[in-house]
Amino acid sequence: MQVASSGAIERGYVAPGAAPVAAAPAEMAEPSASASAEEKSAEPGVKVSLSAVGLARSKEAENKNADIDESNLPDEIKQLLKMIRELKAQLAQKMAELQALMAQGDMEDDAQQAKVRALQTEVGSISSALSSANAQLVKVMRDQKLTSEQSASVGALLAK
Repeated sequence: MQVASSGAIERGYVAPGAAPVAAAPAEMAEPSASASAEEKSAEPGVKVSLSAVGLARSKEAENKNADIDESNLPDEIKQLLKMIRELKAQLAQKMAELQALMAQGDMEDDAQQAKVRALQTEVGSISSALSSANAQLVKVMRDQKLTSEQSASVGALLAK
């Protein structure tokens, strides 16, 4: 259903069986008043503030790849190095979770076994993604014909 107000057509939902409602006085205000209201609504509606711990973690995340960003490598290789680093971190986390779960020793519990199988599946998926990223890195390095210095830099960054 459409409701006309101030010469402009506005569309809104009216529930079946409900009576249409006339526009509120604020909606019928002059165009200059509605323009200032539109400007106010154009301001961001959500403001996010981080705690000191959150800010520290954010800076830590930025800094963990600073060595990659500062290297003299092509951007595509930098992105692959960052991806490999992230996958290695995920793999280490999942392996730690798996080891902790298996150390609990209650492997006769079906729920426990299901959790172990799920973590093993995740570890396998991450390992596969890591292998693919490494293969892609080798291909890109070959295609880009890196200098020996750049190749050594890639090796050093991978080792970190």
